[in-house]
Amino acid sequence: MPSDNSVTTFEMRTQRPTKSAKQTAYGLLFLVCLGHFLNDGIQSVIPAALPILRDAHGLTFTQVGLITLVIQVTSSLLQPLVGLTTDKHPTKYMLAIGMCCTLVGLVALSQASVFASMLLAVAFLGFGSAVFHPEATRIAQFASSGRKGLAQSVFQVGGNAGMALGPLAAAFVVIPYGQASIAWFGIAAGLAAVVMLRVGTLAAARQRRQPQQLLRNTKKQTISRPLTVLFVVLFLLMFSKQVYIACLQNYLTFYLIDTFGMAISASQYVLFGFLAMSAVGTIAGGPLTDRFGSRAVILFSILGAAPFTLLIPHVGLQTFVFLALAVSFIMSSAFSAILVCALNAAPNHVGLVSGVFFGVSFGMGGIATALFGSAADAMGLQSVFTVIAFLPLIGLAAFLLPKKSLSASD
Repeated sequence: MPSDNSVTTFEMRTQRPTKSAKQTAYGLLFLVCLGHFLNDGIQSVIPAALPILRDAHGLTFTQVGLITLVIQVTSSLLQPLVGLTTDKHPTKYMLAIGMCCTLVGLVALSQASVFASMLLAVAFLGFGSAVFHPEATRIAQFASSGRKGLAQSVFQVGGNAGMALGPLAAAFVVIPYGQASIAWFGIAAGLAAVVMLRVGTLAAARQRRQPQQLLRNTKKQTISRPLTVLFVVLFLLMFSKQVYIACLQNYLTFYLIDTFGMAISASQYVLFGFLAMSAVGTIAGGPLTDRFGSRAVILFSILGAAPFTLLIPHVGLQTFVFLALAVSFIMSSAFSAILVCALNAAPNHVGLVSGVFFGVSFGMGGIATALFGSAADAMGLQSVFTVIAFLPLIGLAAFLLPKKSLSASD
């Protein structure tokens, strides 16, 4: 019969990973980051390719908005369901299945000749994204060995880097070679599927080695009134940030082309700069949150962007580009702060919470893009940019956030 000391030693070994286990965790985190880079890089090709689809098929701004609506709302509606499912029944094949759906969507979109087939193709892309984000976030948190801020920073910067490089890839591939070349990005989707299969295998192996650090936590949580208020405020802040950024990102190239007469290829470089600054802002958001707290970072990132957004519709080309890049940097630091705040409040439901927040952000962005696309057809992009410029003022709601993070037990 084992002694008390032997039991204590076993508990310490299960609760404190060995050096090799820690190395495996960081390797796993890197692979998830790589997968996020490939996934979001592929997803960002679609907004960059919209001008090509518009010119090739005579699409209206309303139809362009509907394409964005389908891809984002598909992922929005499914992400919470996927997150809830994987919290309860994780499977190592889920991420690879999602990337295979993305591959199907790319091939279908490259061959789509009518508007309905375009919508079906981007629905597959949306489903692939819906599967990826909550499951990958959950595994990234597990791989961090408790360093949630680090996990979110590394995970998010992979996605932002992919988002920044997507328009460049479109500029070099889709614009010169046309719609059919979208299928070439299926190579990246296939590579991502292989990487994600490896991620699932490593995560399952790590779970078996560390029974005290399961990928899911079955302990029940009670949702208190302060926690409910916290989530309502976070959703409101996410709305103001995501709707503005989604509209600016999706119609940036059109605004540059139609307002300033910029060439399509040149507009893609501006979009690249916009998304690159988003990646830099995401990197900065993590350390800033650690140093000053989520509340201060969210106030700076959303409310602090208002002076820039209010100027954007009324300036010339060079100032417009500068302000758009500044807004991208400032507002992008908010997402990690918002998500980490939510995950800390509900640590036993990482998949569900991340699925809801990623889903809400995609869904709100898609709905807003479609609505403002219709508005742009009616009154022009200049007027649309003037209206959405007031959205960051909703950042005043961040004053309602507690100065200290809430937990589910509070």
